[in-house]
Amino acid sequence: MEHALPHPSPSGPGHPWRTIAVVASGVAALELLVLLIVGIAVLAKPMAKRAAVHAAAKASAAPATKKPAAPKRPILSRGAVSVTVLNGNGVSGAAAAEASRVRARGYKIGVVGNAPRGGYGRTIVMYRAGLNREGSRLAHDLGVGIASPLDGLRRRDLHGAKLAVVVGG
Repeated sequence: MEHALPHPSPSGPGHPWRTIAVVASGVAALELLVLLIVGIAVLAKPMAKRAAVHAAAKASAAPATKKPAAPKRPILSRGAVSVTVLNGNGVSGAAAAEASRVRARGYKIGVVGNAPRGGYGRTIVMYRAGLNREGSRLAHDLGVGIASPLDGLRRRDLHGAKLAVVVGG
C-alpha cells in the first residue's frame, strides 16, 4: 500500500518547524537574560557588603601596623665633626687649600693627603653610615653639589674622620 505524504505548496506558509525553532530560541534567550539579571542582583548586595567590611577593616588596621618613627639623632655640630680632605685630581696643594676652606667653616680637620685613586672629575663629599645630614651640610657649606655615602673609599681611608672631601678637577 502506498501512502502519499502531503507536500507543502511553494505558495504556502513555508516550513512551520523553522518558525517554531526561531520562536523557541527567542524565548530561551529571554529567559537566560532574566536569570542573569536576577542572579547578579542577588549576588551583588552581599558581595558589596563584604567588600565594604573588608575595606573598613583594612583601613582601621593600617595605622596599627605602622611602626612608630625612630627618634632622629640630633645633627652633630660642625666642631664635633672631623673631616679628612683628600686630593683626587693630582694638582699639588689642592687638598691643603680645600682643608683651609673646611677649617674656616668650623670643622675639625683630620688627615690631609692624596686619595687612594686619582681622576675625580668633580669635588665630592662622602660620609660614613648614619651621617648623611652632616655630609649634606658640609657639601652645602662648601658649595659642592654631590654628597654620598663612602664610594671608592673605605672607613680606614678616613683615618677616624666622620666625613671626607675628595677634591676633584
